[in-house]
Amino acid sequence: MNLLTISKIKDGTVIDHIPSGKALEVLRIIGVRSGSKEKVSMAMNVESSKMGRKDIVKVEGKYIGEEELNRISLIAPEATINIIENYEIVRKFKVSLPERVEGILKCPNRNCISNDPREPVLARFRIENSDGVVARCEYCGKKVYEIEKYLV
Repeated sequence: MNLLTISKIKDGTVIDHIPSGKALEVLRIIGVRSGSKEKVSMAMNVESSKMGRKDIVKVEGKYIGEEELNRISLIAPEATINIIENYEIVRKFKVSLPERVEGILKCPNRNCISNDPREPVLARFRIENSDGVVARCEYCGKKVYEIEKYLV
């Protein structure tokens, strides 16, 4: 029998049910990079009865804010967040997709007003989730399918 063992964290955040291969993007979103001080445990491509394969990220001493949750939800809409205090789960919830986001995605349309340096507007997108997450620019209507490529 194969067992997956990742040590518990005392205080921090566990992000579970990340689509397989997206854990590194989640770490980038929450600001964990080479040289960061946080203790991080990560498992990629682990078996999951619900998803087939999934990734898991545990970050000691880090709690995730609303903007980070919105970004995570765009690339991992099924993710579960566990807040850990003194080795116990004190709060567990699923991320929820926002209806719209502002300033966290870049429009891929070079002619969009949100990409004009002379215009003081932030890119705004409506979020759709029919067969995968899609963001639609509120200015030009361009759809974004590969969300992680356009996160700012």
